[in-house]
Amino acid sequence: MTTTAGTPQHAPLPLLVLGRGRELATERGVECPGDLPAPSDPGLVERARAARAALGDRLFVLGHHYQRDEVIEFADVTGDSFKLAKEAAARPDAEFVVFCGVHFMAESADILTSDAQTVVLPDLAAGCSMADMAALDQVQECWDELVAAGVADRTVPVTYMNSSAAIKAFTGREGGTVCTSSNARTALTWALEQAGEGGKVLFLPDQHLGRNTYVRDLGGRLDGCVVWDPHRPMGGLTPEQLRDATMILWRGHCSVHGRFSVEAVEAARREVPAVRVIVHPECRHEVVELADEVGSTEKIIRTIAAAPAGTAWAVGTELNLVRRLAAQFPEQRILFLEKNVCYCSTMNRIDLPHLVWALESLVDGRVVNPIRVDPEVAHWAKVALDRMLALPGETSKD
Repeated sequence: MTTTAGTPQHAPLPLLVLGRGRELATERGVECPGDLPAPSDPGLVERARAARAALGDRLFVLGHHYQRDEVIEFADVTGDSFKLAKEAAARPDAEFVVFCGVHFMAESADILTSDAQTVVLPDLAAGCSMADMAALDQVQECWDELVAAGVADRTVPVTYMNSSAAIKAFTGREGGTVCTSSNARTALTWALEQAGEGGKVLFLPDQHLGRNTYVRDLGGRLDGCVVWDPHRPMGGLTPEQLRDATMILWRGHCSVHGRFSVEAVEAARREVPAVRVIVHPECRHEVVELADEVGSTEKIIRTIAAAPAGTAWAVGTELNLVRRLAAQFPEQRILFLEKNVCYCSTMNRIDLPHLVWALESLVDGRVVNPIRVDPEVAHWAKVALDRMLALPGETSKD
């Protein structure tokens, strides 16, 4: 900081402070090359309906559970990320797949759909902070360090679906697989069997899902987990720690689920009689340990849908979904676990103005924001995805 006339002044920053300008050359999706409707435009819904009708069966719209209601209204199918990508692949006649989700999800859809189909992401800035916490060069450097430490030959990488196509491709090349929050137990069991006696799993990029699955579902020990910090030499670990560990967890997390706290669970139990707490496994381990139910987004929906009238639920997942559940099941008392608003900020970039712009552009014969994965990356990413689909049990298909 610098000081002028006794008043502290911030020195120039290498990055733009939020709300203080934009750098079009380096930021994805901060400006659309076309006329974007104003969010207050009263005719947006009619324009979206007209564009949909004009495109007909050429269009298939996917909506992730965390999307705004105004967007979900126009989705042909709603669901979790991998379910939506598979739904797109099951519609080969749809020329355009508009994915109302985030970037890694659209990549998976592009990998699984045919070359004749085009996947569109209405706003390229709809990314995922968790996926961005594991860059390919960082993961490759980690793997090189594991080779140098003499443990790579006994380590199987597993990446969460919430990762870039490049990370999925790395996992495919190195003999690993992908997992969802539904089938993480199955995927980890397979990976540890592949690693053999004294083997290890490198789990990317969400440390909490990896830790919770290993300890809660597989009966592993917390001290069998170490966290690899890509911003520290050797991940901040010693060769001995790497040799002794079973789970090498990448230092990544979900910015939404990471906000839920022990204090929030305790407050819910104090304030709501007979409340049941249900949280996503991306939450921190101490939060998951205190919850009554733990599960994927789909499991949370199924659990609440099946619950008796009059029951009370404090739900630890994204706010758009919690509000939608409360509206769908008014006979239950459904509350957001955290006191503070907790939207997924990147998921919420897909709004009705961007959706209308994308659809009207397609009507006009212009494809905006197409998602195309490099063929070599797509090949190895699909190898990892196919390994997951070959795993036993129904959850491998969730």
